[in-house]
Amino acid sequence: MRLRGVRGSRNVEDRRGMRRGGAIGGIGGIGLLLVLAIGYFTGIDVSPLVTQQPVAASRPYVPTAEEEQAAEFASRVLATTEEVWTAVFRDQFNATYTPPVLVLFSDVTQSPCGGASGATGPFYCPLDQKAYLDLAFFATLSERLGARGDFAAAYVIAHEVAHHVQNQVGILGQVDEVRARASEQQGNMLTVRLELQADCLSGIWARSVQGLMERGDLEEALNAARMIGDDRLQRQAGRIPQPHTFTHGTSAQRSGWFQRGFDAGQVAACDTFGADGL
Repeated sequence: MRLRGVRGSRNVEDRRGMRRGGAIGGIGGIGLLLVLAIGYFTGIDVSPLVTQQPVAASRPYVPTAEEEQAAEFASRVLATTEEVWTAVFRDQFNATYTPPVLVLFSDVTQSPCGGASGATGPFYCPLDQKAYLDLAFFATLSERLGARGDFAAAYVIAHEVAHHVQNQVGILGQVDEVRARASEQQGNMLTVRLELQADCLSGIWARSVQGLMERGDLEEALNAARMIGDDRLQRQAGRIPQPHTFTHGTSAQRSGWFQRGFDAGQVAACDTFGADGL
């Protein structure tokens, strides 16, 4: 993705430096990141594996050059989403878009939706309209989940911003109301449609930034969507896929809805709730 010359967003809140020390539950480094990512995307409760006490920092936090590069990348990708959704809201909704804040953190932080850590993965909190991202997730995405490339990482940010779009147009609130009265299985089915719609909206973003894309970028995003499908992640965790537990959709569904948004460029094409089949 060609981001040289693209401005950085002002809507970034940097909380990096809040640390927890040591290996957790005998799992260290990248192995821990894989456990956390699988737990997030499959709904498996990994909290017993990640419980530990915070350790006070003994010295000021100094980010690595690689982490600073990732933070700058995230800021510029966020800026592209601001421009895209400002135009989409104007042209397709006749409305004004208010962008979210992207919170960058390391290891752990707090949100109105609960504690945020590597175990939660990237997520959007509608209560404060902020997206939360531990930059270490990019390494998990590339090295352990098999979703390599900068556009795969950009897709992750675009997906969380898509949840903000859903929140701003009222979809998140409506789905939450229905889920509160639904069974667990019905709630999961609604969540799948919500997540697939966010993938479709991410495709609209990708179509709008084609001028910044390099050869292979589209496939990087589609591959990322496939790599984090519920069926693949459950298999990767050593489980037989259980469709009634899915919360994000299969690999084929995720990549398919992203492609649909990319091809159409219209929010109306992303009506997963009105679709007979996913």
